[in-house]
Amino acid sequence: MVTDPIADMLTRIRNGLLARHDFVLVPLSQGKLSVVKILKNEGFVSDYEVLKSKPQRMIKIYLRYVDKQSVIAGMKRVSKPGLRVYVRRKEIPRVYGGVGISVLSTSKGIMTGRECWKQNIGGELLCYVW
Repeated sequence: MVTDPIADMLTRIRNGLLARHDFVLVPLSQGKLSVVKILKNEGFVSDYEVLKSKPQRMIKIYLRYVDKQSVIAGMKRVSKPGLRVYVRRKEIPRVYGGVGISVLSTSKGIMTGRECWKQNIGGELLCYVW
């Protein structure tokens, strides 16, 4: 049993990129699906699809490469089950001077740090992607 599903998803994506796979499969959950939607909207993955096959539903994440180089340079899980990290609006970090994104879980759903800043809300800092 996986104790941290977001970290598991980030690790699967990282391993897929290192192995130069075209896609990775991740077990489906609403939180992971929200993070994948953000990665697609920000241009870090090319596409995704939800596979509704038995026995377990999965997310098929298509990884993005430009000139045989991965678009994702790195990912870091911040808030973990053993140590939750919460930030206010003014404490939302900029990742690599705005090149990367921070992903937060807020009362209004999972969104990027930039969206949280515009909506004047804080939340749990899930991960950085650059």
